[in-house]
Amino acid sequence: MGYDSPFGEVEIGVIEGADVSSWFVYMIRTGSGALYTGISTDVQRRLSEHRSGKGARALRGKGPLQLVYQQSVESQSKALRLEAAIKKLPKAKKEQLVIDSELSETKDDG
Repeated sequence: MGYDSPFGEVEIGVIEGADVSSWFVYMIRTGSGALYTGISTDVQRRLSEHRSGKGARALRGKGPLQLVYQQSVESQSKALRLEAAIKKLPKAKKEQLVIDSELSETKDDG
């Protein structure tokens, strides 16, 4: 699925068979069901920071926090563009990304 952003066409979805990259776009679900989108080189470290209150202010006091989506990308600039594109999506489309990534993981496991 593509998204036309101010930066041009940005591909949104799970990269199947992608090599481990140095940058990730991720989404965290808050206790109230809101989705937060960010980028990091180490998603688990960043999730720990968010959970301990050392991450983004937007997530402080919003727990429990659950990592629901992550996608590897080739560079920081691509991660920033994808993050911006995802943030502009309606919540229903973000939820579809989460569902699609869960289905991809299930398919890879089975």
